[in-house]
Amino acid sequence: MADEQRRELRVNEQIRIPKVLVIDENGQKLGVMDTRDAIRLARSKGLDLIEVAPHARPPVCRIMDYGKFKYQQRKKEKEARKHQKELKEIRLTPQMSEHDILYRLKNAEEFLREGHRVRVFMQIMGRWAAHMDLGEAKLREFADRLSHVATIESPLSHQGKMISLTLAPRKDTKQKPAAPTVSPTKPAEAQPSQTTQPIQPTQTLSPQVSETHHEPTPQAQETHKVIEVVSDDKGS
Repeated sequence: MADEQRRELRVNEQIRIPKVLVIDENGQKLGVMDTRDAIRLARSKGLDLIEVAPHARPPVCRIMDYGKFKYQQRKKEKEARKHQKELKEIRLTPQMSEHDILYRLKNAEEFLREGHRVRVFMQIMGRWAAHMDLGEAKLREFADRLSHVATIESPLSHQGKMISLTLAPRKDTKQKPAAPTVSPTKPAEAQPSQTTQPIQPTQTLSPQVSETHHEPTPQAQETHKVIEVVSDDKGS
C-alpha cells in the first residue's frame, strides 16, 4: 500500500514545487510557470493540473481531467492483466469420480483455450500411498483427454507425496473446433438411430418383425453398463 501511495500522482494543491513545466490539454508545451498560476489556468478550463513527471527538474505537469485520466489508467491496467497469462492449477484425488473429473476437464480446457498453462497435481495420502501407480495413471489419462488442446510442458514429477505435470496450450488450439471432453455424449449422438427402428414395423405387419424390433433394446442396455463400469474404474 505504501508503494502504491508513493506512485499516486499529485494533483492541484498537492503539487508543492514552486515552478513546473506545463503541458496543456492539447499536448503543447506552455513553458515553465508558477505552480499557482498553472493551477488557476487549469481550473479556468474546468480541468486539473496533474504532476506526471515528478522527478524531472522542473517537474512536468499536464492540464487534463483527473477523473478521466484515472479511468483510462485503470482501463490500461485491466487490459494488461487480461493479456497476462497465468499458471492455473487443477487438483485431482485418487478416488475422484468420473463426474468430478469431467468437471475439471472442462475447466482445464477453458484455461488452455484462453492461453493459460495448467498444472495438474494429486496428493497421495493414507492407503493410496501404496498405489502410487494408480495416481500416476490418472494424471496421464487426464493429460491424454486434453491432448486436442494441450501438450505436456513438464512431465510427471514427484515431490514427496505429491505428483504433478504441467500442460501448455497447443499452438493450433484456436484453429480447431471446440471438441467435447465429455465422453458419455456419444450415446446421445446414437439417439437418432432409435428413431429409425420404429420404421421397420411400418414396412410389414407380420408378428416376426415385431419380435426383431425388440432385439436392439438389450444391446442399448449393455452399452450403458459398459459406461458405468468404466466410470467406476476411473473413480477408484
